[in-house]
Amino acid sequence: MPLDRHLLEGLLTTMIRIRRFDERVTELFKAGHVKGTAHSYVGEEAVATGACANLRRDDYIVGTHRGHGHCIAKGASINEMMAELYGKESGYCKGLGGSMHIADMDLNILGCNGVVGAGLPIASGAGLSSKLRKSDQVTICFFGDGASSQGTFHEALNLASVWRLPVVFVCENNQYALSTSYKRTVSVDAVADRGVAYGIPGITVDGNDVIAVYEAVREAVARARRGEGPSLVEGKTYRWMGHSMRAELAPYRSKQEEEEWIQRDPIAHLERDMLDQQLISPERLAQIRQEVEQELEEAVKFAEQSREPAIEVMERALYAPRLPVSAPPPKRGHELTFTEALNEALKQEMRRDPRVFVMGEDVGLVGGIFRVTQGLYDEFGPERTRDTPISESTFVGCGLGAAVTGMRPVVEIQIWDFVACAMDQIVNQIAKFRYMLGGKPTVPLVIRGPQGGGIRMAAQHSQSLESWFIHIPGLTVIAPSTPYDAKGLLIAAIRDDNPVIFLEHKLLYQPVMKEPVPEEPYALPIGKADIKRDGTDVTIVATQMMVHRALRAAEKLADEGVNVEIIDPRTLYPLDEETIVNSIKKTNRLVIVHEAVKRGGVGAELCATVVEKAFGYLDAPPLRVGARDVPMPYNDILERATIPGEEEIIQAVREVLA
Repeated sequence: MPLDRHLLEGLLTTMIRIRRFDERVTELFKAGHVKGTAHSYVGEEAVATGACANLRRDDYIVGTHRGHGHCIAKGASINEMMAELYGKESGYCKGLGGSMHIADMDLNILGCNGVVGAGLPIASGAGLSSKLRKSDQVTICFFGDGASSQGTFHEALNLASVWRLPVVFVCENNQYALSTSYKRTVSVDAVADRGVAYGIPGITVDGNDVIAVYEAVREAVARARRGEGPSLVEGKTYRWMGHSMRAELAPYRSKQEEEEWIQRDPIAHLERDMLDQQLISPERLAQIRQEVEQELEEAVKFAEQSREPAIEVMERALYAPRLPVSAPPPKRGHELTFTEALNEALKQEMRRDPRVFVMGEDVGLVGGIFRVTQGLYDEFGPERTRDTPISESTFVGCGLGAAVTGMRPVVEIQIWDFVACAMDQIVNQIAKFRYMLGGKPTVPLVIRGPQGGGIRMAAQHSQSLESWFIHIPGLTVIAPSTPYDAKGLLIAAIRDDNPVIFLEHKLLYQPVMKEPVPEEPYALPIGKADIKRDGTDVTIVATQMMVHRALRAAEKLADEGVNVEIIDPRTLYPLDEETIVNSIKKTNRLVIVHEAVKRGGVGAELCATVVEKAFGYLDAPPLRVGARDVPMPYNDILERATIPGEEEIIQAVREVLA
């Protein structure tokens, strides 16, 4: 189909802008002005240009580590991009993201990504958000041929196909994953051939022909807007430069191969066609190049004159402000179990806010294997109570994409041990998203699920992994121990604008563990501990199921004349250090009890905090009580021997009093 002069000139200008930006960045890197590293897009300009020319301003893109071209093609500011590469505060991410993480939420550029294949789940989440909001926005997800060997590629295509998401997956097949030819790592001739496995169209085009890319993506975008689901478009292209500006690798491509691809220069190809067809004059072509050079000079000047970011800029970027919480209501109302309290919190928040939805394995019709989501499907339907494929990495990453594009997802991990499958998305994407984008977006995402032992599910279904998450800046970690706390803290987590890890101990789901819970919605303050029992002789800080065992131990110790104070942190990060320190100032002794193994656990962090802030008040060294240093056994006698019980707690208290 013939394209008009105006469109062709726009395509050509964008490609020249991308080419010259990266050529200039290479010069600046060699001169020491651009630090770290950057990945050149020279030679691949036709893919991003042709693809993004089909998008509206409100459409989304997700880029890769080689993302300068993606951002420029979507309309990003050259000035702010250059300032980011210089690490300056005026950069897109205030100098916190750098070359691989440039984003512009105003243009719906959802960030480039330094982890291969990690953007595919995020793009699926943006597509899901569009679907849930009944918008016709489309997401383009760029990825390289190397990413097509990642599990997230297959998981994301499957999920997008099952849910008919408006996502166009664009593979930039530049022939090499770092130094390895795709012919040695991909089992099909074309990555696009893999689309058929997921029931979606797959098309391969000449990635150096901007018109071919434009037309292929135009049809895919139109299909997505019509609600017909995702497409896979592969552009076969070539990067002229090495993998990155820092990676000085031995030669892995022949000079002949490089020269053959350079002869297929996408810019020169379009220039020749336009000149031959008299769609542009040599004078206008020279003018475009001159204007681009002027833009670049201004961008470099802007970056050089911008100020360095202060430490305060960095620290403010990590967490969004916490919402104010009114005084907690008294513990009154109907009697609920822990499970019922969580269920009531979910239902009330989903009624209150249409942006809240739940997804995870088996959360729909059956209500989850622990019945926390029971009844949600009947009331809110399959759109807002979404059963996912068994692909934790992708549906967790999908939660991120949905959260940063207007929704408030609650993602259930069926058994918490399976969270290991999603750690890249949690640690490298979710926890860092706001920070790497300079503190601009919010990430209102809750990831919840059952952890811990006690029900004979053995080593791969019984771990207590909270210490993994308190170590990661950007995450909030909540671990309630009672139905009252569970409801109030889950509501607070859903309303919070930060990613929350919400841990539920399996034994707390027992139907016999009931207490009065207010019927109305309420939020408890995040980062505020609760004193479960007042005392004067010893402070016990206990978490989750161990709170109940500590309370029973305290009753027995009372018979010996020992008055124990028990504190439940409720939030493991941020930690209410003030309440714990004030208790130690009163009791002068500390025992910490958690189910996880002691090594590298929450107890170790608490001990360090107390030694730093209340050492002078201690009359004895703090003691930790935790699980034996072994994986959880299946045998019930051995399981009970592994998990701390009342007697271990009592013995620890006696020891600190000795």
